[in-house]
Amino acid sequence: MSEQLHLENQLCFRLYKLNKNLTKLYAPLLKEIGLTYPQYLVMLVLWKDSTAKLVKEIGRELELDTGTLSPLLKRMEKLDLVKRTRSELDERAVFIALTSHGKHIKAKAKLIPAKLFTLTALSKNELIALKTSLDELLDNTAKHLT
Repeated sequence: MSEQLHLENQLCFRLYKLNKNLTKLYAPLLKEIGLTYPQYLVMLVLWKDSTAKLVKEIGRELELDTGTLSPLLKRMEKLDLVKRTRSELDERAVFIALTSHGKHIKAKAKLIPAKLFTLTALSKNELIALKTSLDELLDNTAKHLT
């Protein structure tokens, strides 16, 4: 078998494993504030400026379709993290807003990035360089998807 086809030589597999590892590292940190990783991503979008967002706006930012996002948002509403409200102008459009509980846990969530950073054992400069490289890779690969 050609070495280029070895699993351990595949960039995609490294990124897949890294994603799994990071998600597992996030899990106990998020459990402390009562969130799952997908819920945390939604909350990050909403915490950005604390204004209500349309479901389709959240979906666009997270690159999730409404079929995936809607059940997640319904569960988050049951947990009193968000409130869903239909638009008065277009009943198909649904706004998502933070509840007081959703706003309150933001203070606890602010500690999560620093805790995760320490688990990576990377220096600040190494982390910045990695982020820059990943951003370039994302941009370069996205060009081939449009």
